[in-house]
Amino acid sequence: MDAGITFGRAFVSCTLLLLALQVCYGAVTVKVTPTIEVLKGETAKLPCTHTASGSPIVEWFIDEQETRKRVAFPVGRSQILLPGHSGTSWSGRGTTELKVFFAPEKPELTKPSSQAIVVDQATSSEIGKCETRNGHPQPRIIWFKDDKPLPEVKDREQKTYMVPSLVKEASGLFTLHSKLYMTPTKADKDSSFYCMVEYKMPGGQVKQKESEKIKINLNYPSESATFRLLNTAAVKEGDTVNMKCETDGNPQPEFEFTKDGKALTGQAGMLILKSVKRTDAGEYHCTAIDFDNLDADLSGKISLSVAYIDPVSITPMEPQLVMLGDKVEWQCKTKGSDQHTVQWKKGSEVLSQGGTLSIEEVSYEKAGEYTCVGAVPSVPGLQSEASVNLTVKGKPMIETPAIGEVAKEGDMVTLKCASYGFPAPQFTWKPAGKESVTVDGNKVVSSVTLQATPDIMKSGVSCEVANEHGKDQKMVSVALKRADMQQGGSSSVVIAVVVCVLLLLLLVALIYFLNKKDKLPAARRTRRKATGDINNDIVVEMKTDKANEESGLLKKRPSTEQ
Repeated sequence: MDAGITFGRAFVSCTLLLLALQVCYGAVTVKVTPTIEVLKGETAKLPCTHTASGSPIVEWFIDEQETRKRVAFPVGRSQILLPGHSGTSWSGRGTTELKVFFAPEKPELTKPSSQAIVVDQATSSEIGKCETRNGHPQPRIIWFKDDKPLPEVKDREQKTYMVPSLVKEASGLFTLHSKLYMTPTKADKDSSFYCMVEYKMPGGQVKQKESEKIKINLNYPSESATFRLLNTAAVKEGDTVNMKCETDGNPQPEFEFTKDGKALTGQAGMLILKSVKRTDAGEYHCTAIDFDNLDADLSGKISLSVAYIDPVSITPMEPQLVMLGDKVEWQCKTKGSDQHTVQWKKGSEVLSQGGTLSIEEVSYEKAGEYTCVGAVPSVPGLQSEASVNLTVKGKPMIETPAIGEVAKEGDMVTLKCASYGFPAPQFTWKPAGKESVTVDGNKVVSSVTLQATPDIMKSGVSCEVANEHGKDQKMVSVALKRADMQQGGSSSVVIAVVVCVLLLLLLVALIYFLNKKDKLPAARRTRRKATGDINNDIVVEMKTDKANEESGLLKKRPSTEQ
């Protein structure tokens, strides 16, 4: 049966009527399914069977809200009853309960638009409103606090109760609203609330949908205050210090900050000190007044310590210009808020763990920057440092130059010559070429580019350096590039050939050994047969290196002479 059925618990009747000329000798029986459940949008099939013979008329009626409406009947036929007889004598009837289900939408939970709720009021306050739409049959709303269901209470005299409302839409679906009212306490400031819609589905299923969770905004008086330092590490000079003052009430009152009786400016309970100094150490106070609880002591204090280290002082502080081989010495001092250390470094190398650094005989390698670092180990990151420069003067000293290489005679080659010395030495190349000079630390490096002539290939190039303290000279050789790759390739070939020959010899020896092992027993059997009655305990085998002699002995007959 296809018919427009509105939502509701409808009772559908199947009625069977006999035609006028049909003779029926007994009551007509109609059989239907008592209850049928379907989801909205599905097709409902309502079977109707009967025991009547002939050509009966089957009609369907729906009973809803105390009215009956015919919803299915044959077209082109009419009901005709025999005179003198009642229609009920010629008909039968069966009733099916049709249940249509539709899952409601997820419930929406909203807070009231009013201000925060004040605890311990005489009357209950609205906590939230829950709405679920378009469900059938009528669903149910359940309220939860901290994941525990609240008893359903409608008595408004109670501290906790619900106010439900129901709307049946034109579509026949239900929309439910429920408001939760409570008299919350201070303990409810951390509670969460939500609502759940519980609804039925075909087959006796019961399902639920939950709303989002909310927390209520409670106002409650302060009873105590806390004042705490938010910095987790030890405070040192230059740090930013954050201190927070708060109470256990809501909303937070106004706070006042002082140090040594002097007012300090804070905001929203925060006192921030930027780039603190050692003079900022001391005791800080925070106070507040809550007009809802004037008897409460809302105050706190913090004793702030600021670690420090004084700037490092070096004696002598000015750059040192020392003659090659002379002695140099520095003194380094500092002070700190706690036990401190002093060390001398050049780059990452630690040279001294004390305040004195002494170099007995300075060399050119000793020139450069030296740093004194003072630190307070108990406060990570607290340190101070200062640096001093050492320049070593003296005659030039050339480092051993690298050999220049060319692929063939006549190619261009670039040679380098590095020298220490102060004042900076002057370079002279013989023969000369295209020259450039760079500084590498406390060395001066000169590069020259020229052609590798036969004379240069034979004798090299002269690098000479000189300053006011003296001079130095070294020869830079030029040679052909070594064919390491070719030699390496040839060596590999030779090694491969040797390995192959050794493997071949090993294979020949193995074949020979196996071959001889197989033939040896047969040869022995042949010799034993030839000797006849010779003593089996002793076997003598004679061998000769000459094949012809062996052949003659075998052919020689024994002598008949006595």
